[in-house]
Amino acid sequence: MTDTMARQIVLASRPEGAVRPENFRLEEVATPVCPPGGLLLRTLFLSLDPYMRGRMDDRKSYATPVAIGGVMEGESVAEVIGSEHPDHAVGDLVLARTGWRTHAPSDGTGLRKLDPALAPLSTRLGVLGMPGFTAYAGLKVIGRPKPGETVVVAAASGPVGSLVGQLARLAGVRAVGIAGGPDKCRYVIEELGFDAAVDHRDPDMRTRLAEACPDGIDIYFENVGGAVWQTVLPLFNRFARVPVCGLIAQYDGAWHGTPDDLQATMRAVLTRSLTLRGFINYEFDAEHFPSFLDTVAPGVADGSIRYREDVTEGLENAPSAFVGMLTGRNFGKVLVRVAPDAVGAAKS
Repeated sequence: MTDTMARQIVLASRPEGAVRPENFRLEEVATPVCPPGGLLLRTLFLSLDPYMRGRMDDRKSYATPVAIGGVMEGESVAEVIGSEHPDHAVGDLVLARTGWRTHAPSDGTGLRKLDPALAPLSTRLGVLGMPGFTAYAGLKVIGRPKPGETVVVAAASGPVGSLVGQLARLAGVRAVGIAGGPDKCRYVIEELGFDAAVDHRDPDMRTRLAEACPDGIDIYFENVGGAVWQTVLPLFNRFARVPVCGLIAQYDGAWHGTPDDLQATMRAVLTRSLTLRGFINYEFDAEHFPSFLDTVAPGVADGSIRYREDVTEGLENAPSAFVGMLTGRNFGKVLVRVAPDAVGAAKS
């Protein structure tokens, strides 16, 4: 049924500042057995996401950190290769939290069956998965776009930001993306249909963003924090809404704020009646996930909603791909193809 050995990547040490490949360790272990009444899964695609950086630190958060020597946390598309579970048969394809490993046992809790006819399997980790739903829920529930408004989204070429802008355009809202480098800015405008894009590496970013938002900003979808937040802050209109999804500029401790930064933020919150809300996507899952699929899946199928994937081959290369994602080297949703004979081919 399986090879006798499996592979997994564990947390070897906690990062001090920026994540390094040495913080991970690749291990070869005996392939797990199918648990009584459960399933044995073989990982096809592994998703790499910014939230994983927080799991590497031993600090209080919304989720338990990964222990030293523990398998890195992560979601995957997997194939059922062994089953004693009444709801799953061998050959089923599922969304599962396997972690960074080639094989994983499961009791069936939290699995979501996948229909390979809906879209390429890899999309269930990106545009039709957690990142896509994060974009949909944050914009719909917190952003509440109204026709004629302006939405700005950071990390606009990434899996969350790219869909935020496209959904904003569908809602009749002007979409402005912030991305890193001319290629990503060009992609945001020419392929995703944003109205404008600003390069956060441009020394005149503050001027460029003001020019791109002549009527101010009504919604800012925050994925980055740091210097980008400081650039956006003066442009908020009264009653602007800010879904706070991520703060990737701060995950490695590279951004060190000052009391003046906090004072400026709080002053804007008060004087412009801003609404800031941090959120974790699963807060909205039960109520909004079906409408998310109903809205986005047809657009993916007919090509009206565009997406891009950055696929790395082989589990052993997950650490370098993860480091690259945190430093902005990726272009699109970061995935690792763990099984060479994966059923769903990734779209680049």
